[in-house]
Amino acid sequence: MRRAMIAVLAASTLLLGNTPAPARADPPEPASSVLPPGWSLTGKALTWTSDKLIPPGDAAVEFWSGDRLLGRARGAADLRTFTLPGGVSGDPADLQVRIGGERADASAPAPQRRVTGTPSAVPVRPAHSTDPGVPGRYATTTGEYTLPGITLSTYPAKVEMQAVVVAPTNAPGKRPLALFLHGRHWTCYSGPEMTDILLGWPCPAGSQAVPSHRGYLQSQRLLASQGYVTVSISANGINGQDTIDTDGGAQTRSSLIREHLAHWADWSGAGRATAPAIVRSAPRADLDKVLLVGHSRGGEGINRAAIDSLTPPPAATDDFQGTVRWTIRGLVPIGPTAFGQNPQPDVPSATILPGCDGDVRNLQGQMYVDATRGVSSGRALHSSVYLVGTNHNYFNTEWTPGQAAAPSIDDFQVVDDPVCTAGVSSIRLTAEQQQTAGATYVATAARLFVAGDERARPLLDGSGVRAPSAGPARALTHAIGANRTPVIVPDPGLRISGAARLCEHAGRVRENLCDETFDSPHFVPLLWPEEGRWAVALTTGTATLRPATPMPVAGAQSLAMRLVVPPNAPATPYRIAVTDDRGRRLDLGTATLTGLPDTEATKGSWAQEVRLALPRDVRAVTRLDITSGGTGTAYLIDAWGWRPGVPDPRPAALDRVDVGEVTAVEGDSGSVTWTVPVAVRGKKNAVVRFFLGDSLTAEVRSWTATVRPGTERVEVPVTGDTIYGGDRRSVLAAKAVSNAVIGDYDGGVRIREDDPMPAGTVTPSVTAAEGTALTWTITLSEPAGASIYLILLPRVPQTGPELSTTDVDPDWFTANSSQDPEPSRPLSGTSLQPFLEIPAGTTSIEFTVPTITDPVTEGDEHVRFATLVFPPDFSEPVDGPVFDGTVTD
Repeated sequence: MRRAMIAVLAASTLLLGNTPAPARADPPEPASSVLPPGWSLTGKALTWTSDKLIPPGDAAVEFWSGDRLLGRARGAADLRTFTLPGGVSGDPADLQVRIGGERADASAPAPQRRVTGTPSAVPVRPAHSTDPGVPGRYATTTGEYTLPGITLSTYPAKVEMQAVVVAPTNAPGKRPLALFLHGRHWTCYSGPEMTDILLGWPCPAGSQAVPSHRGYLQSQRLLASQGYVTVSISANGINGQDTIDTDGGAQTRSSLIREHLAHWADWSGAGRATAPAIVRSAPRADLDKVLLVGHSRGGEGINRAAIDSLTPPPAATDDFQGTVRWTIRGLVPIGPTAFGQNPQPDVPSATILPGCDGDVRNLQGQMYVDATRGVSSGRALHSSVYLVGTNHNYFNTEWTPGQAAAPSIDDFQVVDDPVCTAGVSSIRLTAEQQQTAGATYVATAARLFVAGDERARPLLDGSGVRAPSAGPARALTHAIGANRTPVIVPDPGLRISGAARLCEHAGRVRENLCDETFDSPHFVPLLWPEEGRWAVALTTGTATLRPATPMPVAGAQSLAMRLVVPPNAPATPYRIAVTDDRGRRLDLGTATLTGLPDTEATKGSWAQEVRLALPRDVRAVTRLDITSGGTGTAYLIDAWGWRPGVPDPRPAALDRVDVGEVTAVEGDSGSVTWTVPVAVRGKKNAVVRFFLGDSLTAEVRSWTATVRPGTERVEVPVTGDTIYGGDRRSVLAAKAVSNAVIGDYDGGVRIREDDPMPAGTVTPSVTAAEGTALTWTITLSEPAGASIYLILLPRVPQTGPELSTTDVDPDWFTANSSQDPEPSRPLSGTSLQPFLEIPAGTTSIEFTVPTITDPVTEGDEHVRFATLVFPPDFSEPVDGPVFDGTVTD
């Protein structure tokens, strides 16, 4: 296999002191296919190299071409280089890097102003009488265990089975178990500086493992004092290898969690004698009462563990082969990723969203609330806790400068941000304050979900109270599920009049979008445009909303609404009225909301919960009127009839859906339908939204379908032709709509090209006078159906002296090599690698080397280029023609 690296940078002016600029031919206009700064191609991959260190984090590093996702890149050991296997199909000139929804590459434009005003102050909520952050009556004991590593099918190295246990002493009977899983962080370090960190597994000689699993001891000690056995498990072996997983490692993290839980089930039963010493010194764990806490990718891991525990994966794809002997009562994702956006809807959850998250910047974890809506019975409470002034890393002390054993950083890297920059913002919490707030809300979730203490509910469900132990932290909450009945769930059946319009969260029609920047955590798309998610955009004045049928609210005490108000908005009144099924218009009163503090670097467009009392005799709502007294656009996410209480969620027997993949041969003519297997395991029909996208055309189609238990077949047409277009992939993805959970959400058809690539020829030899341009014509034997790309590699010519770096236009040389032409040296000894595109439907392109004049008489000089020809998907290149040029003096 032959590989060649290119690094084509934007043209820059070369400053040569007071030396007069040499006469030269005008350089050609840059081709539209010239790669942006920092980008390069290898034989089978597209690579971006950052000019600064990109510490391993939880958000995916995504490569885009314009508005089209190319894929998730893999990071290299240098923590600057990221590679997308299979390369790129599309316009290479429009390449982008996005991390957590934000541009990270050198070509990123200045952000458009999307927020106005001075960051607002969040009003202090009243203190709640119940405070789960207060330590309990038990003393605690701490220790660690290490078991033999386990093999996970996709990884070459074994994954460690290591954990730290904190447990109560002298606590009677079996005790509930809380398991913590950290997120994706660097795995190894060899010194105190950030340049000493590594991402890989196992750690090489001279380095040691980062003890990320020890970062939640404050939360563990708090829970242990209240009677919980706690265990925080290590996942460095996954972090160092999960770049090969299309799901970001969610399935392997689930397997690791379930392996630990299986051991705890043994140790709490007949296998007690074989337990590690720290486990034997702790009370037996009650595996019927399990709380999972996951940070970052650990948050997605605990969600997948809940899915896999209730609806096991196919045995052939699951590394855990044991029996489920535990019941997961609740989940606490902290700053989580949600790549698949397929939460377990029947396990209660409290998702903590850091207001200053510099890693998972788009706060995609909001989908662990929003994406549960309508999927199952709605009995489980799903809470979102927006913690103002908290970053991503500091929930883990081993990721916190001054506390961590390994090098660590503040992930919020923006300088002088008035909301989130430490030392600048009055809102930003210290690391200790953040860790205390995090521990308090983890304990709150344990109190409600595991202990069943209803008194803790108001701290999570949007009731507008705070936990005193959280100190100065401003925690805002909203929730769906539990004792809520739908009143307004926006969709096209909702009749809207007045100062409002129906808008889409993430659809494909720009005019229909709520916000073109997808700036709200509620509007985060999956991977592609996604229909079927709606909100109501409210402007100044009165909006009238009429559901298609009267919505029953008998027994509800209040109307609860989730409302996104403009960030930094001053206290703004929203007057609310409903009309019931008897025709009575009832004025419920006025709710006053202040916009969340926000800047260009934060995500303050998050919904606050509004709750107004309903008269007891209201049986159903036929109309909702909202009168906004402020300026700017607010968004109604949904509205509910609410009453207190948290019912037993009673998990439903949901279908599990896993999308498969097949390989097809293109064929010469006509359209052949291939079928992608979609495994459906369950007892009832389910509704799923499918997405079908072509990797070359960027066309994406989505639709909802009813799937039945067994193996469904999704038809994917493959059109054959006799025109070369390269391999491509039709991606089939799935997202639950109702009565389903999704395991493997990404599959489809890999389409193999069966037509030969057109042959290429080049004008074999050209001559030009010094100071003019050498120009060759590169010709294909026939047009291709997609762009073909060429890299030109300078070689030592067969005869005569070679053209040097100071014989060609310096701007052209630098733009095509990223090197300085001085000192003068032969072109074949440089990294010069011009990159060309022959667009689809065309057969020729000119390649020009501009030369310059100098006062030295040199005689004829020569240049030779070899050609590497890449197919449209930048897979394995083939050798193209070799051609020569001569410059006469």
